[in-house]
Amino acid sequence: MEYTIQTTVTGEFDDVVDATNGALKDEGFGVLCDIDIQATLKEKLGEEFRQYRILGACNPPLAYEGLSAETELGTLLPCNVIVYENDDGDIVVSAVDPEQLVGIADNDALDSIATEVNERFDRVLAAVTDEFGSASEA
Repeated sequence: MEYTIQTTVTGEFDDVVDATNGALKDEGFGVLCDIDIQATLKEKLGEEFRQYRILGACNPPLAYEGLSAETELGTLLPCNVIVYENDDGDIVVSAVDPEQLVGIADNDALDSIATEVNERFDRVLAAVTDEFGSASEA
């Protein structure tokens, strides 16, 4: 089962993270947390790992609407967007598919919210692709 939507671009890792943050902001999302997996694994385990960041994105009006319809939805928030360097050196930006995510709640009141978040994430990924170009075009 596919549970993410994504794009792969060419560019400098930190520039792609910055562009992703900007595109999220443009779509009404704040990044509540930014977890640097590479640094964390190095610090906690002494292990080397690829560049990998988890951005916890939240759109307050949509979160409020969702939480009002389903109190337990908070266990699925914030929506994660990841940015990582793949084995080819390209940068992948991947967002959780909100329609898959809220599907586990089995609450029809969440369907329109999930669709709205999905459309916004699609625009975020398109904005990053527009800025850096698709890695498949390289």
